[in-house]
Amino acid sequence: MSNIHLPDQVSRVAVYPGTFDPITNGHLDIIRRAAPIFDKVIVTLAVNSSKQPLFTLEERLDLVRRSLAGMDKIEVASFNGLVVDFAREVGARVIIRGLRAISDFEYEFQIALMNRKQHSDVDTVFLMPDERFTYLSSSLVKEIARHGGKVECFVPQIVLEALVRKFDHNFNSIS
Repeated sequence: MSNIHLPDQVSRVAVYPGTFDPITNGHLDIIRRAAPIFDKVIVTLAVNSSKQPLFTLEERLDLVRRSLAGMDKIEVASFNGLVVDFAREVGARVIIRGLRAISDFEYEFQIALMNRKQHSDVDTVFLMPDERFTYLSSSLVKEIARHGGKVECFVPQIVLEALVRKFDHNFNSIS
């Protein structure tokens, strides 16, 4: 038996940040993988001044909330600034990042090290999505949708409907 004494109640809170423009089935897979590991996962939408999202922040928050409806231990929020500061503000000790391919690792590794330099008490945990989603990105979904391609297997139904409205046309698979 271990002689390590742990407090009775250790809350394991994680933050999963992203632009989520729009949220995809790959994002949902990462959230589903994170949920059993942590007591609470805060899916937080970044306000990124270097990006020009297709959906407004309010639209993205609504799509994420509706896509996650019924999932336990998940909260949705938005932030402006450094994600590591937001994590500390909400009591999270972990930032979740998804890795689709080796090409993602170098960029994500740099961000994780920069976050550690800012606040050494916040760690980054990398999760890999199911192999069905390793090629999937919001940018690709938007590009395919913009040209009327089939995206229903990449996004939740609520997001598909929002893309149809946003691009004001029917996709090949929608009658």
